[in-house]
Amino acid sequence: MTEEWLQGNDYFLVDISFSADDRIVIEIDHADGVWIEDCAELSRFLQERLGDELGDYELEVGSAGLGQPFKVAQQYVNHIGDTIEVLELEGKKVQGVLKSVDGTNFTITVQEKQKQEGRKRPVLVEVDKTYAMDGVKYAKYLLTFK
Repeated sequence: MTEEWLQGNDYFLVDISFSADDRIVIEIDHADGVWIEDCAELSRFLQERLGDELGDYELEVGSAGLGQPFKVAQQYVNHIGDTIEVLELEGKKVQGVLKSVDGTNFTITVQEKQKQEGRKRPVLVEVDKTYAMDGVKYAKYLLTFK
């Protein structure tokens, strides 16, 4: 039912979770951001469709949250050109501009210091790094205030 509503509204599903305290939490996202009115509309849509089947469950509809780790590939696509933070499996954090998304892989452009022949000091160069989405602890949009 959630997918039915999402298709007509250019939103995509990020996550549905069921908590031990009888809550159903639905996270949605959109390329241009999520509006509270749309969350309320989806909630009403689901409550009307489910009716008594909802029972004692509390239904919560919201956005995936800016600055939260990406959960689905579409979130990566929406942030192409933005600065993201990646936590590698080894525990190293890397920041770079999300360059591309290809299937389940993504590429970021980072600046690294590299020693160049004929120079005494290392210089900053742009390097592309490719990761598997399931091969990192997380990747998330990096909020910057400049």
